[in-house]
Amino acid sequence: MGFYVFIFLSTKINKYFLVSFFLFLRQLRITVWSLCTKSVSYIKYPKACQQGIAFTKDGRYMAVAERRDCKDFVSIFVCSDWQLLRHFDTETQDLFGIEWAPNGCVLAAWDTCLEYKILLYSLDGRLLSTYRAYEWSLGIKSIAWSPSSQFLAIGSYDEKVRILNHVTWKKITEFEHPATVASSKTIVYKEVEKSPSVETERLSFPPTRALASSLFSTQSKYDVSQVPVSLQHIKPVADRANPKMGIGMLAFSPDNCFLATKNDNIPNAVWIWDIQKLKLFVVLEQLCAVQSFQWDPRQPRLAVCTGSSKVYLWSPAGCVSVQVPMEGDFQIVSLAWHCSGDSVALLSKDNFCVCYLEREEVK
Repeated sequence: MGFYVFIFLSTKINKYFLVSFFLFLRQLRITVWSLCTKSVSYIKYPKACQQGIAFTKDGRYMAVAERRDCKDFVSIFVCSDWQLLRHFDTETQDLFGIEWAPNGCVLAAWDTCLEYKILLYSLDGRLLSTYRAYEWSLGIKSIAWSPSSQFLAIGSYDEKVRILNHVTWKKITEFEHPATVASSKTIVYKEVEKSPSVETERLSFPPTRALASSLFSTQSKYDVSQVPVSLQHIKPVADRANPKMGIGMLAFSPDNCFLATKNDNIPNAVWIWDIQKLKLFVVLEQLCAVQSFQWDPRQPRLAVCTGSSKVYLWSPAGCVSVQVPMEGDFQIVSLAWHCSGDSVALLSKDNFCVCYLEREEVK
């Protein structure tokens, strides 16, 4: 059997260290390379799961999921010297992922999709709470912490998002994702194709030879639809692994006001929820299946890509579709904001580009 390596490249930079992480497929160890002191540290028994390594936002601590003697454990390390701080077992059948709250005080650990269970641990390894929504069918598919650490959103295979509060760790509400949007208080933006024009959007790119021709390519815009609106719904194939169903993506806005979600049963829609009022605020209905979305780290502005050559931006002021002026067929499958919020990297399978957003000039 060949020997393969997953390269995490989960580099952490502060005034003390810069490290890269390598997890070997045979689950022998994690190797930590310090590029400052040139020292090497090893961590044994890592578990190969979806999200087996998690850092606190300040980079002080790292949690690692482990598997020993058919039992799950979590180890917490101090990143300055890679000393073990805590080691404890988890009450899971098959630990699937771990994620720190932004304040670094609580670690969420959730079980395999066959078991709906999420556990909340303190930094010293104490079990704070356990939450289960039901005991049948498939369970947790995704989670997201709010930036304030006050809310934990749990997306599950039953097409619902449940919100837990940080005081009692009990559910305060749940959001459903029906195929028909009926509320008159919900705005539905529908992407439609439009005739070519020379109208430009508020994005600037480095000049390319394809710029002129791209202005006359197929473009799109958003129309506001009248409710009720029926969204495209697909029926998942139940007898196949990893069925396309349930809440596959969710993310809070940086101001804690909005939560964006995607229900894999309705692949062309992005749902945006008002967290202050705990209700649905906006639905974006795209022409193609949503591949990725991410919030601007500085303000409530959501960028969406659908595998086409366009990027979509939504804010409470409205939304816009922007054609990327690149040569050839540039299909955006992923994106990432710069920490300043002034630019966003757009990735296709073979290429990437960086677009810069113009700021309003203060007069």
